[in-house]
Amino acid sequence: MAEFGSDAARLAQGVWQDLVAELKVNCPNSELVVGAEIPSAFLTDFIGSDVGAADVYVKASSTQEVSLALRAAYKRKMPVTVRGAGTNLVGSTIPRGGMVLDVSGMKRVLELDEDNRTILVEPGLKLCDLQALVESKGLFYPPDPAEKQATIGGNIATNAGGMRAVKYGVTRDFVLALEVVLPDGTILELGSPCLKDATGLNLKHLFIGSEGSLGVITKCLLRLIAKPEATAHALIGFKSLAEGISAVNTIYAANLAPTAIEFVEKKVIAFGEAFVKADFPLPEYQAYLVVTFDGKAESLAEQLSACRAAIAAKYQIGFLPLTDPEVAHNVWTIRAALAKAVQASGVWEPVDTVVPLKDIATLIDDIAALSAQEGVRILAFGHAGDGNVHLCILKDDLPLEKWPDKLERVLSQLYARVYELHGKVAAEHGVGRHKRQYFLERVNPDELKLMRLIKHSIDPYDLFNRGCGYDD
Repeated sequence: MAEFGSDAARLAQGVWQDLVAELKVNCPNSELVVGAEIPSAFLTDFIGSDVGAADVYVKASSTQEVSLALRAAYKRKMPVTVRGAGTNLVGSTIPRGGMVLDVSGMKRVLELDEDNRTILVEPGLKLCDLQALVESKGLFYPPDPAEKQATIGGNIATNAGGMRAVKYGVTRDFVLALEVVLPDGTILELGSPCLKDATGLNLKHLFIGSEGSLGVITKCLLRLIAKPEATAHALIGFKSLAEGISAVNTIYAANLAPTAIEFVEKKVIAFGEAFVKADFPLPEYQAYLVVTFDGKAESLAEQLSACRAAIAAKYQIGFLPLTDPEVAHNVWTIRAALAKAVQASGVWEPVDTVVPLKDIATLIDDIAALSAQEGVRILAFGHAGDGNVHLCILKDDLPLEKWPDKLERVLSQLYARVYELHGKVAAEHGVGRHKRQYFLERVNPDELKLMRLIKHSIDPYDLFNRGCGYDD
C-alpha cells in the first residue's frame, strides 16, 4: 500500500489546513505541529539513525481528544503512528507520512486501590514514576525493563519483559484491563478488575504486544503485589561467557528460585564503565552473571549461600554478594546504561532475540563464530534466566557505505540460527520496521494470514503503524 506522504502537493490541496482546522476545534488542548515544522525527535526511535516524515504531529491530552484526532485521520484515510517516550529500538515510532499521535503527555495516576492492589494510569506515565509511587505504599509492580524512562503504554504495546520476568512474568501478566481507542475513534474498555475472567474472548490481549498496530491504549489497569520484604544480589564472575550461561541450569537444578539472572561480557562492561565513569567489580573475569533473590530477609543469605555452593562445585568463580551500596550501585548503573553506552560509541544495531533456555549457550557459541566469520564485533548481554539474548552489532571502522550490506548478511544468518533453535526474532522489543523482513521470512504463512485478518477487521484501511511487523 502506498504511503500517505508529506509534500507540497498535498499542502496545496488543502489537506493539512482542513485537518488542522478540525483538530484545533475538536482538540483544543492538544499540541499540534504541521509538516516540516515537526521536530525530528518525534519522527524517529531511540537509535535515531532513521528519521521519518509526517504531515501532522498531535500530542493528545485525553482519551476524548485521542478519539477525535483518530476520527479526523480515519475519514481522510490518513496513516497514524502512535508514540510515547520514543525509547523503542526497532523503528516502531518512525512514521512514513500521516499523523504522529503522541500520548506521552497523558501521564496521570487516576486511581491507586490499595485494597484490591490495582492502579489505574494513563499510558504516558513513566515506568520509573509508577514503580516509585507503588513502592512508597508497600506495593510492587514486578515488570522491570531496563529503560525506566519508557512509558507504561509503550511497555504494554511491546509486552516488555525485563530482568524480573524469570520469577514474575512479563508486562502481559500484570495488565487487568485497558481502555483503547480504535482507528475509527471508537472507545472500548477491555478486560476487568477481576483476577479471573473467562467471559468471552479476552480482547485486551490482542492489544498487549500489538506495537500500536490496532489502536491507541489510553488507560491501563495494572495488577500489583505486596512489595518483597528484602532483595539480595550477587555478582558471579566466570572465565568465559559459555561457563556463565551453563551455570544458569546449575542454579535451577539446585531448586533455587531467583528473581532475575542477568549475563554480560567483560568487553561490554568496558563500554558501560567508560560511559557512567564507574568501576565494575571482579575485573579479573571475562563474563558475569548477576543473580537476584527476593522474599523474606532471613531466607536470602541461605539462598545466596546455596547458589554459591552449587556453582562453585562445577566452575572456578568469583562470588560477590552486593551488600556494599556503592558497589551495588555501580553494577546496576552500568548494566542499565549498556545500550546508551554502546550507542555513544558509534553506529550499531541492537538485537533482541530469544531461544529456549537449554539453547542459550549454543546460540552464544554460534554468535561468536558468526562474529569471527564476518569480522564484526557482536557484544552479548541479557536475561539469562529466560532465554532472552541481547546483542549489539558494532560497525566500528567498517566504511559506512558497506555497513547496510554487512549488517543484513549478519542479521540474516543470526535469525536463521535463532529459528533453527526454535527461537523468535523478538523477546521484548517487538518487530517494528527493523526486524520486519526477518520476521516475514520465517513466520508460518497461515499464522501470518490470521494476524492480518485480525488487523484488517479492526483497521480495515491499514492505517496504524504501516510498514511495521506483520503489516501488509
